[in-house]
Order: sequence, then C-alpha cells, then structure tokens
Amino acid sequence: MSLSIRNQLPGTVTAVTPGEAMATVKVRLDGGQELTAAITSEAVEELGLAEGSAVRALVKSTEISLATGPVDGLSIRNRLPGTVTGIATGGAMASVKVSVEGGNLTSAITKDAVTDLGLGTGTAVIALIKSTEVSLATV
Repeated sequence: MSLSIRNQLPGTVTAVTPGEAMATVKVRLDGGQELTAAITSEAVEELGLAEGSAVRALVKSTEISLATGPVDGLSIRNRLPGTVTGIATGGAMASVKVSVEGGNLTSAITKDAVTDLGLGTGTAVIALIKSTEVSLATV
C-alpha cells in the first residue's frame, strides 16, 4: 500500500498502556528518540502491538509544528530535535524539511511562520507532534 503521508519513522514498541477506549503506545525510533502514540485500544489489538513490535510512526506534515528552542508549559510530549535541510515556499504555505536522528520529517507551516522563526537551511528546530496525531503501522 502506498500512502501520501511522507513522515514515516521506523521504530520498536517499548510499552503499551491500555485504556478502556484509548491506549498509549511508546515507541523507540530507530534514531533513539522516544515517541508516544495515542491510538484506540481496538487498533492496538488488531495490530497485535506489544513490547518489541516493529512499527512505523506515521504523521501528516500538517500535524508537525516547529519551534526554534525549548518550549515549556506545553502538553505536547513528542519533541524531536533536528535541523532544517530545505524549505519550499508558496504564496501562503511552506514545506520545511527537517533531518532528525534516524530519519527525515516534513512540516507544512505558513510562510509567515518561516519568516517569523527565521528558518533557513541549518537552523536547529524541535519538531512538536501531539500523540493523538501519530498513527502506527506494523511492518
């Protein structure tokens, strides 16, 4: 199956915390970072997820925010440090490519945000991803 989701990071499940309707799944990405996905308990069961399961974390580019420094007082737990490797801008939006340990991400943000953050090739950033925006696929 081919997907339009460009952000696909390989990793291994390190923990599953079940809930009545939703579960949290902790994943150690191949680059060493920790990522948390909040998915339905039904999905955990259907995918057969357990500690040691090989997965791909999938995130749409529109669901990745960027920060140029540490952010305190924020509920977003998934924070991947990286470096901007390229920017393509249009009339209103921009596609920002970010290299992180073990992979690459693409973030779709406004052109104004690129300017306001002073983003350019080589800029250090932190990719912020809500756990509810991370989907998992088994490999």
